[in-house]
Amino acid sequence: MTANAVPTTDAERDARAINAAGDGDGTRADGHGISPGEIAIGVVIGRTSEFFDFFVYAIASVIVFPKLMFPFLDPLTGTLWSFAIFALAFLARPVGTLIFSQIDRAYGRGAKLTIALFLLGGSTAAIAFLPGYETIGIAAAMLLALFRMGQGVALGGSWDGLASLLAMNAPAGRRGWYAMVPQLGAPLGLIVASLLFMFLISALPAADFLDWGWRYPFFVAFAINVVALFARLRIVVTPDYARSFENRELQPAPLLETLRSEWRVIAMGAFAPLASFAMFHMVTVFPLSWVFLFTKETPVRFLMIEAIAAAVGVGAIILSGYLADRFGRRTMLGATAAAIAAFSGFAPQLLDAGEAGETAFMLLGFVLLGLSFGQSSGALSSRFAQRHRYTGSAMTSDLAWLFGAGFAPLAALLLSSSFGLVAAGAYLLSGAVGTLVALWLNSELGRSIE
Repeated sequence: MTANAVPTTDAERDARAINAAGDGDGTRADGHGISPGEIAIGVVIGRTSEFFDFFVYAIASVIVFPKLMFPFLDPLTGTLWSFAIFALAFLARPVGTLIFSQIDRAYGRGAKLTIALFLLGGSTAAIAFLPGYETIGIAAAMLLALFRMGQGVALGGSWDGLASLLAMNAPAGRRGWYAMVPQLGAPLGLIVASLLFMFLISALPAADFLDWGWRYPFFVAFAINVVALFARLRIVVTPDYARSFENRELQPAPLLETLRSEWRVIAMGAFAPLASFAMFHMVTVFPLSWVFLFTKETPVRFLMIEAIAAAVGVGAIILSGYLADRFGRRTMLGATAAAIAAFSGFAPQLLDAGEAGETAFMLLGFVLLGLSFGQSSGALSSRFAQRHRYTGSAMTSDLAWLFGAGFAPLAALLLSSSFGLVAAGAYLLSGAVGTLVALWLNSELGRSIE
């Protein structure tokens, strides 16, 4: 069944009715179809909601869950266990892609997206109601792990193909600019999550925050997911765009068939962005944990630094689009990987250099992250056969996040707490080397993404 089949959910039916209010053929009431700019808006809204969910959980993993779920452990060990649960979502994402690809093929993209985002919102809201260890013992951590895996399965199913459609509609010489649009959701989600936690920590006594205040961001995440669902459905279920997906063969293919046919491209696509994905956590989750555990800084001040640095990251992502179109995406990926390798040699030690060092680390880190992350999405998607592009791109994204980011906070904190911050730099260096090796091995990468 294709994406323009009969609606199977109330949300899909409502979204389709809004778009068909004009004449019933998929145009709006004003007589115009949805513009390419609206695709970009839908992509940014969807990615921002997903990353807001992501960062709400990530921040809570540092300042809430170690005390709430593991009060019987020392702060460092409790945080390491919290990061281990954090990683479960990345392990579950490919499972979500497998499950929801079947739903997509059977019932359509709109039904898949609706179920996935309600699963994501439901898992997030369930975390907000969790009791702590003092109430139900270790079952609290087990339930947290279960809901975290629910988030991961849902994220695997939330792939809507809009980013691929946007990239394929990019005019010649503008592919870098269009590639950076989906990536804007990451710093925007971090800004909102950081400011919300900062406000709650500042406004509430510590006991109240740990008792109930931390739960509010998870409720907000659920509400944002509902808004994002309708924003994306409004585009995905429109007959005009359903035809665009079909015409460009952006339809789900059997997963095993895709893996057999495209495993080389999937593997190279998963390793090409390792530098930017490792950098992603090295300037977001890890520094918050280090500052919280090993300095006397308050989380409020550092969350403000994160929000400001993320705003700088927005500018760097936008700049990456301009630079990639001028010099080529392959050049951008290679140059930023080399810059991240250089950054790994000295920058992590700045986290032990007081407020000025922390600020310098975050600002410089987000500049490099924006330039690299802005061009890391779908670098090899054009190499997939059209039949496998939709499913192959989803699987590549899942594996890239798993290998590049899933265990980054856990590994970086474990290494740095045992061997010093230089060891965290070595971990980041390994990601940069992985990207450079992938670029070198893939001799056709330049022709496929220039």
